[in-house]
Amino acid sequence: MHSFLRVVAAGVLLTLLAAAGCAEGRTEARPTAGVPETSPPAPVPLTPQVAESAFRAYVTDEDVARSAGDERLALTWTSDGQSQLTAAEFRKAAYDGDPVQRFVYGKPKLYVPKLKDAAYPQWFVVSVDRSVLGKDKSKRRTLMGFILRGPSDHWKLTLATLLQEKAKEPKVAIDADGYATALSTDDPSMLIRPRDVGGIQATIAAEGPRSVAAKVMKSSAVTTGFYQDAKRDRKKAKKKDLTLQVVYTATPFPYFGLRTEHGGGLVIYSLFRNTSLVAKDPDTPKPEIPQEAEHLLDGTVEGNEVDTTATLHFAAYDPPKAKKNATQPKAHMIADDGAVTKAATPPVKKQP
Repeated sequence: MHSFLRVVAAGVLLTLLAAAGCAEGRTEARPTAGVPETSPPAPVPLTPQVAESAFRAYVTDEDVARSAGDERLALTWTSDGQSQLTAAEFRKAAYDGDPVQRFVYGKPKLYVPKLKDAAYPQWFVVSVDRSVLGKDKSKRRTLMGFILRGPSDHWKLTLATLLQEKAKEPKVAIDADGYATALSTDDPSMLIRPRDVGGIQATIAAEGPRSVAAKVMKSSAVTTGFYQDAKRDRKKAKKKDLTLQVVYTATPFPYFGLRTEHGGGLVIYSLFRNTSLVAKDPDTPKPEIPQEAEHLLDGTVEGNEVDTTATLHFAAYDPPKAKKNATQPKAHMIADDGAVTKAATPPVKKQP
């Protein structure tokens, strides 16, 4: 920035000197300093063709990184929660002494919203069959969200989640030009505002089937099931004189909403699950490191506490508000995936 200012200042000075020379009757040419003009790359409008090219490039680049076991390269093609999950996956593979898994993709369905040409971030969603290379019967329908944050950036996978075995993927509405329709964050035609879907799920996970939130979202393994899991795990911890706390929270990561046929919505988003296992009594043995977090720690518990954070990716179907006197269907979960991405064993806090 300072060098730019110096160049501009020099140009102004030379212009003033040239003017002074002319005033004195001098006719010789005076040099002028030019500042090269630079402009950011022109925005490329998001089209289904652009999205398909970006997806194909990602598939190729991802496999190059995974086949080489190159975590740093793999992380250049991801962002947000998917970066956290990818880093944890590479670390677990190294801990177990296994190669990181590679994927084989089927024919994708691309859901490309019609966005303003100069607006960023750009994004699109892909629905595709994905299998683990070398593993028979591993094929799962996967929903993947891609994002481009600016004209100088490149497309990155921000989240991926797996369709549940018995779930039906809602049909995203596609217009004659091949575009989907993005839902606004507070779309009033939806039963749940798209931005609140994750909060409703987190509330049910915390409060259980009697929660007010359960009136608008169906019971499932990742709603009331999360509540029951935490309740059971707290009882197990208590028998060992340990205290377990489980909290689901929002993330700062992007979420995506797409209009489905018949007025509903497909909402794809992330949550954090934070757990804290504490031995409050000094005579109680230190808590053991959970198996799902072993690869993130060095095998020792320094203090009397083990904390973990899981990054979880979900997709839900958000129905339209029912017309007057009609039965209102509930929202329901259709996809989930995730893993523990952070763990810590903080030292005992010193009392003041």
